[in-house]
Parts: sequence; C-alpha cells; structure tokens
Amino acid sequence: MATVANEEEIQEALERIAEQLKPIVAGQTTAFIGLKSIGDVVAERLVTLLAEDDTATLLLGALDASLYRDDLSRFTTSPSLQGTEIDFDLDDAHVILVDDVLFTGRTVRAALDALTDYGRPKQIELAVLVDRGHRELPIQPNYVGISLETSREDNIKVSLGYGNEVESIELNAE
Repeated sequence: MATVANEEEIQEALERIAEQLKPIVAGQTTAFIGLKSIGDVVAERLVTLLAEDDTATLLLGALDASLYRDDLSRFTTSPSLQGTEIDFDLDDAHVILVDDVLFTGRTVRAALDALTDYGRPKQIELAVLVDRGHRELPIQPNYVGISLETSREDNIKVSLGYGNEVESIELNAE
C-alpha cells in the first residue's frame, strides 16, 4: 500500500473543509451526521474545528445505514450493525452528511434513505475526506478534503489514529 496522505495532510484536508463550512454554519444550527464507521470520526473532527465560532450551534450525530444498502441480498451473512446516535430533531434541519471516502455513491444513497427515518431535513449537504470518483449514482460532494484519481479496482484505507494505529490514507492499487 502506498501512503497518499499522512497525519499532517489529513489535518490540512480537514481544515480546508472546515474553512469552506465556516460561512455556512455561522449564526445557525447545523447537524453534522457522520456515517459509521469512520465518517463519524471525520464529523467529530470537523465539529471540533468549527466549534471556535460561538455564533454557530453544532449538533453531532452518527448514522449506521447498513440496513438501507441496495446490496444486502449479496451478503452471505447479516451486516454488523454499529448503531445510530441521533438524539436531536432533524425536521427542517440543515444537515452536513459526512463520510471518509466517496466512491460509487451507494453508501450515501443508503444514508439519505436512513435519514428520512429520523425526520425531514430542510437541506442535506455532503462532506467527504476523500473523493475517489467512479460514481454509479448522481451524487456529488459539496465539500472535499482530498481528491484522488483511482481505478475502480483500487482500495482506499483511511486510518484516523484508533489505538496505536498511524493516521494515514493509503491506496492499494490493483
């Protein structure tokens, strides 16, 4: 695997996204919903970067969209559920959906379906740490930290420092 971003570069990417979001969240309430299992960590880090603006009210939640996937019938075992933590009302909310890597768009589609079980947001925008292209659905991010050119067969691994894990984004080119 080749490292495409180290800890410092990941932090810079998060800061770029936060800078784009500052005028959006200023003076209003914004709900950041991170997709399990790494998008929720990205969302938490973005909220931390944005928290210095005391005019913004930032809500933080996490969403497990596993049961909304369109490929469940292809799995031989049931998906491992990680739980959803949204303890605020999403009706008429401004939501920033956050994920670590955007690829085909199918996970985001599943997340959009799952969000409707928690309310009807006024607006939903998408922030991703890495956009690697190859969309299968008409889904595009509003905010991107890093854009990578990849082949469809490549694998991206995002590590954000759990335990002794080194913080990095790695590309396994096929």
